[in-house]
Amino acid sequence: MTKRETYEKKAEELIMPLIEEHQFELVDMEYVKEGANWYLRAYIDKPGGINVDDCEVISRAFSDLLDRDDFIEDSYILEVSSPGLGRPLKKDKDFQRSLGEEVEVRLYRPRNHQKEFRGILKAWDAKTVTVDMSGEELVLERGDIALIRLAFDF
Repeated sequence: MTKRETYEKKAEELIMPLIEEHQFELVDMEYVKEGANWYLRAYIDKPGGINVDDCEVISRAFSDLLDRDDFIEDSYILEVSSPGLGRPLKKDKDFQRSLGEEVEVRLYRPRNHQKEFRGILKAWDAKTVTVDMSGEELVLERGDIALIRLAFDF
């Protein structure tokens, strides 16, 4: 397991009691470097959506736990936020919630000279994702998918 994966896993274990206490959902946890800074980001959600006060409550309590356990070697910035509209589908619960919804899929490499697809999420499993594109089912290997998220129009 990489350092990044280890930090994300430990951070997720640390935050889960807070998430459960407030009846929120932990959508994702990421530890990433952007520019010169490291960021530990927790994306939380609840039915009806997350607001700033929800993020503040979790952020303060989570920060105290992180200071207590102090397992991250680098200096980092903690962010707790809503996953937003364009959040990627990563976990089984994300796919389950999105079944029958329109999704955008971006591949690492072109398939039939195309890297971006849009259609209705029909099925998924550990290895594949099936998208219905106007009656034509497209089965994609999950390892080939760079990004999959709910489609949205402005």
